[in-house]
Amino acid sequence: MNNLTGFNFEHLPFLIVVVVLAFTLHEFSHAYAADRFGDPTPRSMGRVTLNPRSHLDLLGIILIAIVGFGWAKPVLIRSSFFKRPRLMSVIVSLVGPLSNLLLAFIGVFIAFLLSYFHAYDGMSIGVLRAVALFLQLHIMINLLLFIFNLLPLPPLDGYRILYEFFPYNLKVRMQVYEQYAFLIFLLFVLIDPVYERTLGPVLDLRWDVLALFNDFFTMIFGNQGQLAEIIVPLL
Repeated sequence: MNNLTGFNFEHLPFLIVVVVLAFTLHEFSHAYAADRFGDPTPRSMGRVTLNPRSHLDLLGIILIAIVGFGWAKPVLIRSSFFKRPRLMSVIVSLVGPLSNLLLAFIGVFIAFLLSYFHAYDGMSIGVLRAVALFLQLHIMINLLLFIFNLLPLPPLDGYRILYEFFPYNLKVRMQVYEQYAFLIFLLFVLIDPVYERTLGPVLDLRWDVLALFNDFFTMIFGNQGQLAEIIVPLL
């Protein structure tokens, strides 16, 4: 059975921390943007907060640990409150994936920073392994979430962005098929031949994004900062 994140169960404590951070900031970003644009719904439901308990879905977290596929509680948005519904709805949908991209960017920055100041040299083997493992999972899972959530499949953010540009008649018809979204996810994620021909190649774009981050920070830190010390074990 395919596993999106590539972790093993001895890494579970690190995985849980990374996923909680990633899901919390993702959903908070949706809620905060909608709140700023005038929709009172997220605030009335207690979603404009960085408290993980307001955003996490227990079943979604459990499935992440088992099959590498899960979810958080979606933020209910009412675009009718927005002054410019289409534009603001697109922005609200986009900020979620961008929050995960930002988290991955920060993780790569920290990896370079630790290397630049030779912080690894002063760490014991156990601490070094823990830091490396956390940064590996943090960077890769957030890159996966960034790309995955931009897929144009309901109820992902990529679909919500695309949905705003559908003509009204198509929106009505697509609402009929949205109920089958979960079955489509299971097909893509759990069946290896389907995954390898559809979702797999798309999610492999995370390596291209990582390479861009690596090139960017290499220009800043030069050869004294190396992402390889953290990332090589994942390759």
